[in-house]
Amino acid sequence: MRHPTRKVASPKQPHELRLVSVAAGTMAGRGEVFRVAEKGIPMPVGYQLVIDCADPDRQARFWAAALGYEIAPPPAGFDTWNDYYRDLGLPEEELFDGADRISDPQGGGPAIWFQVVSEAKSVKNRLHIDIHASGGRADPIETRKQRVDAEAERLVGLGAIKTVVMYQEGLDHYAVGMKDPEGNEFDIN
Repeated sequence: MRHPTRKVASPKQPHELRLVSVAAGTMAGRGEVFRVAEKGIPMPVGYQLVIDCADPDRQARFWAAALGYEIAPPPAGFDTWNDYYRDLGLPEEELFDGADRISDPQGGGPAIWFQVVSEAKSVKNRLHIDIHASGGRADPIETRKQRVDAEAERLVGLGAIKTVVMYQEGLDHYAVGMKDPEGNEFDIN
């Protein structure tokens, strides 16, 4: 279910462009604001991370638990995301019951949408998520290793698979490579 976007001028601020997405981006369908500096140089913008998958509900629930996120509520004025999608005109056969979006309850992280695609994952990700669980380099490496290993075991209990431990004696870095329930790679460090 891919959705088109288009740029439209903001009626109140002519120096702004709004990227209007029928996919209800991070602002739940209100569009992302792109501010253009005086010299025409774009400034930072909000974004939504989209992850292709076969089972959005399973992925949304796994990643919400992994990242401390919550299942995203539907946009204002709609009881469910499917009500919102129907309002956009999506056909019933493209709708499903379950969650497909998560959000940071404190608003600091990007919204994540799990988009249904028919093709299976076939190659290594070109982009992956790093979960920072170690506490940082101010703590001893042994303490960081324990924290990373504990988080890896917690996520294995949620359906992840541990693939590799990345550690070399004498190096002040420790990480565990993992795969989510649909095989997408991520690291814990």
